[in-house]
Amino acid sequence: MCLPQTTVPDVVAIVPAAGIGKRMCATWPKQYMIIDHKTLLEHTVHCLLAHPAISQVVIAIGAEDEYFYNTSLASNLRIVVTTGGEERIDSVLAGLKATDAEWIMVHDAVRPCVSHNDIDTLIAAAILHPDGALLASPVRDTMKRANNDGVVEITVCRKQLWHALTPQMFKRKQLCGALQHALNNSLTVTDEASAIELVGGAPKLVTGRADNIKVTQPEDLELVAFFLAQRTN
Repeated sequence: MCLPQTTVPDVVAIVPAAGIGKRMCATWPKQYMIIDHKTLLEHTVHCLLAHPAISQVVIAIGAEDEYFYNTSLASNLRIVVTTGGEERIDSVLAGLKATDAEWIMVHDAVRPCVSHNDIDTLIAAAILHPDGALLASPVRDTMKRANNDGVVEITVCRKQLWHALTPQMFKRKQLCGALQHALNNSLTVTDEASAIELVGGAPKLVTGRADNIKVTQPEDLELVAFFLAQRTN
């Protein structure tokens, strides 16, 4: 699908990048791990900036981030940098305050393999659906629910289960209100769509490619490097 830039007047991507990625067991934040001479964050942001519908990227970094200003992103005029917080919700809210764009697309800092075709499909769905949209992947494996001892309690029907991915796209005012509601009421949200759900919204699920993976474990780096190399070659 090819979207003309006039379809959406102004889309700004927000990339929360203030986390430290404890599961990676690395000496520096996972968004600054290197693949082919570039950080994961650079791969991710360059992919977003290359899409014609995205006019700007807002990156929320940690208050004591000592890595960002050594990357190529620091001098890019289409990038706005703001200070994020301890939790994802804090960083996304900081990003929302740094722009007045009508439409916002939130994307994980360590998910560099998103395709432009998926972004096109997401935009088309989000502007037609009153509660925005998110990329997602139908669950393929058999799902088990366990008890506290790690013993299977029940097999869960996977028919209507999806893995939530990013980007996720919403109107800025709608997302800002939903996130602020969650923060004010000490509600846990693990992605932006869950905040919309907490205020009664029902975002549209948009099937995304399976290679749009998020780096969470050390072994994910090799897989991401492979996917990125396939797109380059």
